[in-house]
Amino acid sequence: MKIKDILSQKPTLSFEFFPPKTEAGIPAVQRVIERLEGFHPDFVSVTYGAGGGTSRFTEKIITHVRHQTSLEAMAHVACAAQTRDDVHQVLVRLERAGIENIIALRGDPPRGEKTFVPASGGFAHATDLIEHVKRNFDFGIAAACYPEGHVESPDLESDIEYAKMKVDLGADFLITQLYYDNRYFFDFLDRARQVGIAAPILPGLLPIVSASQIMRIAELSGATIPDDLRSKLERHAEDDRATRAVGIEHTTNQVRELWSAGVEGIHFYVLNRSYSVAKILTNTGLSGR
Repeated sequence: MKIKDILSQKPTLSFEFFPPKTEAGIPAVQRVIERLEGFHPDFVSVTYGAGGGTSRFTEKIITHVRHQTSLEAMAHVACAAQTRDDVHQVLVRLERAGIENIIALRGDPPRGEKTFVPASGGFAHATDLIEHVKRNFDFGIAAACYPEGHVESPDLESDIEYAKMKVDLGADFLITQLYYDNRYFFDFLDRARQVGIAAPILPGLLPIVSASQIMRIAELSGATIPDDLRSKLERHAEDDRATRAVGIEHTTNQVRELWSAGVEGIHFYVLNRSYSVAKILTNTGLSGR
């Protein structure tokens, strides 16, 4: 089923997983997916991994989701480190596997690099990939957006225009990058509607499990850590269990506010772990939707 059709009926709950570094790690990811299946998400997605290097594992996991679970599956497809033909063949394989939904992404620069350089003969932008998918396939298409602006965007005005371009070219809905202050999401939503983006926009939330990890992720993504949250993380920097509890509390509060405001869905970046998301869904009453 196309995710856009689910979104037309109700607010969605969704989870994102990432592929392991080796094939031997695939069963562990599948077990986490199956544990979270009990919360009845409307769809789950599987990322490409850094630089597209684990894309074949993405395909295996998303095909497992499609055929061995009750879940709707969405595959990440990125431009990074691949030619146009490489990406096209990935799309062909996904189509043959019965996958109906993808999220089209540019991808991040290689580790240690600050700028993205497309592979020779590759797609340079997510918009190029979206155009290719629309011309050649019948996938439902999602795309990424950035409440605080993409780290490479010169300003918020150009950033929102790029998000609009993705929708105009064929993206059915948008999922935000992680953020920790709902004000950024609501401000982004206002900007999006003002420029004519009518597609659903789903907030993407990452429950914190490690202080050092989230500081690193926030720096790379340009996400702001609110002062009160930063203080709590610094206080418990050496205690991952206490940090996880802080993360659960904070994301619980984010979800309550978002759901009360009538968002069109919530997308969790689960980092292949089930504990925090399970607690948050129980805290908010969404575990028994």
